Amino acid sequence: MARWECAIEGDDEVFDRVEDLIVHQATSHDRIECKVCGAVVPDGYFAIRHAFDEHSRAEYVRAYDAGAADVRRRESVKETIEAEADIREVVDRIES
Repeated sequence: MARWECAIEGDDEVFDRVEDLIVHQATSHDRIECKVCGAVVPDGYFAIRHAFDEHSRAEYVRAYDAGAADVRRRESVKETIEAEADIREVVDRIES
């Protein structure tokens, strides 16, 4: 079974379920402001999802002074999480 590490600001807490990781990131860490549009979103997965679903790669690169490797890493994180996670469960847990 894969283990999921938070990795926000050096947080090395590890979870057995990806859903637990995402809930942790959304509830235990401060929200961040998107440097492209100013939206305030939970850090971690939801911030990555916002950046790549709402903005172009070029906007992300300019706003975050990111390189191609940064983009590929975050896209890989997003894809891996979305292949494993029950996002509806995560949203339900956060909203309750």
